[in-house]
Amino acid sequence: MTVPGTRQIANLVRGGILVTLMLLFTTAASSATLADYKAKIDSARMLAVELEDSLREEYATKAQSQRFATQIRRDFPASERIEWESGLVETSSQWLLDKVRAVEVETDSKNQLAAVVQIREYLSAISYKLQELEQSAAADRRKDEDKRKLGEILRREEYQKPQDKQESVISRWVREFFEWLESMFPKPSAPSQGFSGMGYLTTLVRVLLYAALLAVLAFLLYKIVPKIFPQLMRARNPKPKKARTILGEQLGEDITAVDLFEEAERLAREGNLRGAIRKGYIALLCDLSDRKVIGLARNKTNRDYLRDVRSRRDLHPRLKSVTDTFERHWYGFQESAEQDWARFRDEYNEAIRSV
Repeated sequence: MTVPGTRQIANLVRGGILVTLMLLFTTAASSATLADYKAKIDSARMLAVELEDSLREEYATKAQSQRFATQIRRDFPASERIEWESGLVETSSQWLLDKVRAVEVETDSKNQLAAVVQIREYLSAISYKLQELEQSAAADRRKDEDKRKLGEILRREEYQKPQDKQESVISRWVREFFEWLESMFPKPSAPSQGFSGMGYLTTLVRVLLYAALLAVLAFLLYKIVPKIFPQLMRARNPKPKKARTILGEQLGEDITAVDLFEEAERLAREGNLRGAIRKGYIALLCDLSDRKVIGLARNKTNRDYLRDVRSRRDLHPRLKSVTDTFERHWYGFQESAEQDWARFRDEYNEAIRSV
């Protein structure tokens, strides 16, 4: 056996170092920052929205679907490492790539639209989660700085104990109105000493009489004017309901939240628990829209609706619980069981009762 010389050993050492550096470079190159990954997610979501609009308007082309699929495959490998403050995270985009492949090969525009809506909702949910991570990291960085500034702010003059306020503008208007109203009526010329308060009582009675007279006149106008001008009544008739779109699902004019939830119950009885949870979530959003709590929009995601109720302390945590359940079973493809549907139904009822 030949013993390697000093030069051969040095060459082997240099070769090992070179291989190590190449491996390290490959690992670093294959990872992306959190901001880069979110930018790709947002760009892909906008492409999905554009393709969805084209499919709904029925002017989408095969070339547009292929460009969409090519862009997604270029930006999202099957697995990718995301680098952020807590370390490296391994992500998987296999579901997205499979769904994009289905869009590319599908010939039926309705099936294409359903797949694109799922992709758009999936990307919207990820974008919202990444935004929460960025905000949380920024909040941690500012925490110490905010503590220092808080003391300075509280020492400012405007945060000291307020002095006694002068008469407000509204109070002054009310006072001046009553003074003007009182001046409209003559005062007694020589009130007797025993009835010094009768002047104010007389004024109050007159004000009440005039108010009652105005109320009667307003009521008569309300009853008589529509008969004289019937076109005013036609103008006041409410507009007919329009078709609505919730999370990519179009609802007819006569579809109500009760109808949607009955459909969800039927799906649950048939064993389609994942579809039942999605249908029940759409029923909840429809119910909240009917109660004027949220406003529906075609491009709104479930997280957009959740942000709409963040000021409602009773409703927001309950709607967030329902939304998390919906995301786990619809986007996350978590296996659904009967107890999951029962829990979702309880959360649904709690959210409705909190409105």
